[in-house]
Amino acid sequence: MKKRVGILTSGGDCPGLNATIRGVAKALYQRFGEDVTIIGISNGFSGLINGEWREMKPYEFSGILTVGGTILGTKRTPFKLMRVVGEDEVDKVAEMKKNYAAMKLDCLLCLGGNGTHKTANLLAEEGLNIIGLPKTIDNDIYGTDVTFGFHSAVDIATEAIDRVHTTAGSHSRCMLVELMGNKAGWLTLYAGIAGGADIILIPERPYTIEKVCAAIENRAKQGKHFSILAVAEGVYDVKESRMKKKERLAKRKEEGITTATNRIARQIEEMTGFETRTCVPGHTQRGGSPSPYDRVLATQFGSYAAKMVEDGNFGITVAMKNNHVGENKLADIAGKSRLVPDGHGMLEVARRMGISLG
Repeated sequence: MKKRVGILTSGGDCPGLNATIRGVAKALYQRFGEDVTIIGISNGFSGLINGEWREMKPYEFSGILTVGGTILGTKRTPFKLMRVVGEDEVDKVAEMKKNYAAMKLDCLLCLGGNGTHKTANLLAEEGLNIIGLPKTIDNDIYGTDVTFGFHSAVDIATEAIDRVHTTAGSHSRCMLVELMGNKAGWLTLYAGIAGGADIILIPERPYTIEKVCAAIENRAKQGKHFSILAVAEGVYDVKESRMKKKERLAKRKEEGITTATNRIARQIEEMTGFETRTCVPGHTQRGGSPSPYDRVLATQFGSYAAKMVEDGNFGITVAMKNNHVGENKLADIAGKSRLVPDGHGMLEVARRMGISLG
């Protein structure tokens, strides 16, 4: 039986997207041969809305296992705007359904993070055959132990921390490495432990600057005249944790704070006298070739998604649970985030190693 399978990548890019696309395609061709046509949709849900698609050839999936980014292109199309008809008078949901039908798809595979999975579930509720694949460097998709892109980002972030150790030691400085993660601290927690950070600050655990400075001063008393801080970009202190988001933003604007990391650096200098610098790896954490771990994970997820196409199992997203690849219902995970919980084993590891969590 012939199949027409659509694939799109949505949201931020990360290492492993192409490896996953390849995993899906090779497994589909292995099972269906010439009886499968793969439709590549450009620029995520924007392409699905605007009808930007093409029939892909098998050769297009060769040589992309190690390539970062996405050959399909990606855009952020916020979920909260999906049912909003703007000035262009486009009914986005209606257009996506119309183009799905125009492509004569048997199913659509959506590679992306939390926002992508919410839109994927919306389309499933509208009657389309949808399979999700969990991508994000934040590792915060509910129901899966790991997402592709996360381990590659940990490698990059760890290297950034590694490289500031020597300069911190040479100049007796405090070095703050700001890592990605607005709401989830998985990347900062893992990279901080892997990179030997002395202090790790994550969004799930509001900090006090007094505890941060006390940890730095305690190291100095032990003859350790430099400190490395791994700081998630989305951190806030205990006082801010009692505020609503708009209140926090207004307070920071009033104080002239550009980022939480810059504020922490300034406060450390003022309270301890230690010379302090910040380092922001930024989008390098999303770029480059996927790690071997992510290449394997992407291939596992892609091949499993191909099996779901064969089985006609839709309205699901692929997941890794206890080292076994399986799936979750989109309806069960859409709109939920996997954050670092209190008492998590990696937090306990950090504490046992004498790492301050602020």
